[in-house]
Amino acid sequence: MYDHSMIKGGYGVHKLRLKFPGDESLLFRDCDFQYQKGEKILFLGPSGCGKSTLLQVLAGLIPHAIDVPMKAQQVVVPESTAVVFQDPDTQFCMTHVDEEIAFVLENLQIPREEMPDQIKKYVSVVGLDLEDVHTSIHTLSGGMKQRLAIASAMALQPEVLFLDEPTAFLDTDGTKQVWETIRQLPDDQTLLIVEHKIEEMMDVVDRIVLFRPDGTILADGKKEEVLANYQEQLREYGIWYPGIWEERLIYRSNDSVTSQADSPLLALRDFQVLHSGDVKLQVSHADLYQGEWIAVIGKNGAGKSTLLQGIRQLLKTKGKLLYQGSPIARADLQKIGFVFQNPELQFVASTVGDEVAYTIRQALKDPTEEEIHQMVQERLEMFSLWEHRHKHPYQLSVGQKRRLSVCATIHENHQILLLDEPTFGLDAQNTFSLLNWLEELRQSGTTIVMVTHSEEIARYYADRIWWIGKGHLQKVSSNGVSGKELEDGGNCERDVASSSKP
Repeated sequence: MYDHSMIKGGYGVHKLRLKFPGDESLLFRDCDFQYQKGEKILFLGPSGCGKSTLLQVLAGLIPHAIDVPMKAQQVVVPESTAVVFQDPDTQFCMTHVDEEIAFVLENLQIPREEMPDQIKKYVSVVGLDLEDVHTSIHTLSGGMKQRLAIASAMALQPEVLFLDEPTAFLDTDGTKQVWETIRQLPDDQTLLIVEHKIEEMMDVVDRIVLFRPDGTILADGKKEEVLANYQEQLREYGIWYPGIWEERLIYRSNDSVTSQADSPLLALRDFQVLHSGDVKLQVSHADLYQGEWIAVIGKNGAGKSTLLQGIRQLLKTKGKLLYQGSPIARADLQKIGFVFQNPELQFVASTVGDEVAYTIRQALKDPTEEEIHQMVQERLEMFSLWEHRHKHPYQLSVGQKRRLSVCATIHENHQILLLDEPTFGLDAQNTFSLLNWLEELRQSGTTIVMVTHSEEIARYYADRIWWIGKGHLQKVSSNGVSGKELEDGGNCERDVASSSKP
C-alpha cells in the first residue's frame, strides 16, 4: 500500500477537508492522496462517493475555478494539466470543431501554418469522423462531443491528464478507440482516471484507489492486489468489475405482453425527423407494441437521439406517426415519457425532492401532501437519493443527476417510455436497480424504447433491436446481440422487414 504522509516529491493533497454548500457533513475528512509522475491511476468507487470532486481538487479546479469551500494542510498541483469532464458541453470555448482545437494550439503558440495538420491529427486520433472539421459543435451527438473534448485535452500535451469518465457517451467502438489512443501516449504521461466501464481499460492503469460510499479511501495499491483482495467490497458497493453481469443479472420475464395486442401501439410510416429544415432521420416502416422493450443501437451521431426526439415531437417531423391507429395528438404525447441524454435539460425545481414531487402532482389528480411526501420518499430511496432530497439538482454528481432524471420523469400513466442512455454514469448497483424497475414496468404493459451502447442491456433485456445508421432505421432484429454486431452496427443493410410484430 502507498504511504499517505506528507507529499514527497510528487503531487497530491494532505489532510483535505471539503464541504459543498447545503451539505450536512464533510465529503472528505482529512483525505490524504499523493502520486508521482508517470503513474496511471484509476479512481474506483460507487456513484456519488466524491471521485470526480477529488479529481477536480487535484487538477486545481477546486477552489480556483470552481468555488467550493475546502481546507488542506498541503496541495501540490502540476504546472500543466488537462481535464476531460463527464459532460463535454461544460468545457467547450468555441463554436466549431476546428476552432476548438485551434484555440488550444494558439495557447501553445503553435505556428498558424502548422495548425491544419495538427487539427486533423487530433481529430483522427480520437476517431471523430467528420466530412468537414469546420462543423458546428452543437450539431454533434453526445459521443462525438466527448471525442472532441478528448482531442482538445490531448492537444494541450499536459503534464497530467485527468479523465473523468471519458467514454460515458461513447459507443463500443468509440470506447475501444479512446483507450487505444490512451495506450499510445508516452510512457511517462501521468494519468488520473475516473471510470465505471473498466473492462476495456484495465491494462492502461497500474494503480487503483478504491473509495467507500462516504468518500474515504478503503484501498490504494497495485491494481491486481486491490481487485483480488476487495472483491467483497466491490460487490457490496455495487462497483463494476469483470464478470458482474453474470453474477448480478436478474433475467427478464419470458412472459410476453406483446402477444395480447394484434395492432401496434405506435406506428411509423415514411417517417422523417427534421432539424433546421434538413432531414436528419428516416424510418420507412416500424411498429411498437404494448409491453415490449426496444433497444436502439448505432454509432455516435447515427441519429438515435434524433429518433426519440422525433417520436416525442420535440423536433419537426414528416410522414405518419400513428398512436393506436390514429395520427398522434397532443393528449397522446402526455402518455409518452422522455428521459434526455443530458439530465440537466429537464430539471425544473430547486431541490431534488421538489423535482420528483412536481412529476407526481402532474400524474395524479389532487394528491394530498402526505401522499406526495410518501411517494417522493419511496422514489428517492429506490434510486439512493433520499439523503440528497434538499440539494439543488445541479449539486449532484453526473450519475446522481441521471438517476434523478429517470425517477422524476417516469410515472405510472406513461404507456411508452423513451430513454436516451439512461444508464450512463451509473455504478453497477444503480444500473441493475434501474433496469429491474423498468422490467417491472414492462411486465405491467409499459413499452420501453431505450438508446443504449450496452451490449448486455441489448442482449438480456430487449425484445427487439433497432439499428440506426447514417440517418436511417437500417435494420430490426430480435433479441440476442453479440459484441461484434454491436461494434459494426449490426452489419446494417437497410433491412426493416422484421420491424413488424415479433
